[in-house]
Amino acid sequence: MDNNDILIRLRYALDIPDRDMVRIFKKGDIDISLEEVSKMLTRNDDGKAVMECSNFFLESFLNGLIVEKRGVLKSKTGEVVKGTLDLKEGMVPNNTLLKKVKIALSLSSEDVLDIFAKADIKIGKSELGAFFRNEEHKNYRVCMDMYARGFLKGLAIVYRK
Repeated sequence: MDNNDILIRLRYALDIPDRDMVRIFKKGDIDISLEEVSKMLTRNDDGKAVMECSNFFLESFLNGLIVEKRGVLKSKTGEVVKGTLDLKEGMVPNNTLLKKVKIALSLSSEDVLDIFAKADIKIGKSELGAFFRNEEHKNYRVCMDMYARGFLKGLAIVYRK
């Protein structure tokens, strides 16, 4: 699953109109036009995205989604705290997707497990916790595409009533 698929499925699951996508990107510090968003959400005849969504764009969108849903985070001194950009090009974004959507939607671990269950994916608490760990932790586990797809499918079931 590529970043464009993730963006398309997340947009569908949360029922986000294109104009709101532009606003969310802007909250993630990306100035993008409605036309460019449309190109990221469209595939040409050979199945490739018209405009590729890089890890930088995807993570910026996820950061913008956090700001959209939860508001701006401020430090104790009152300064705005920017979202982190941890994804390097070539890295699988699935773990970051889970983490940032969980934050944006204020989901507990139980909520995430319920979302997986809606998509008929059985996952335990410890396995879920491994997805949220730091990459350098010995119990870290890469979130495979089947889990990311299932999570997005479950989100669609829960949020598109």
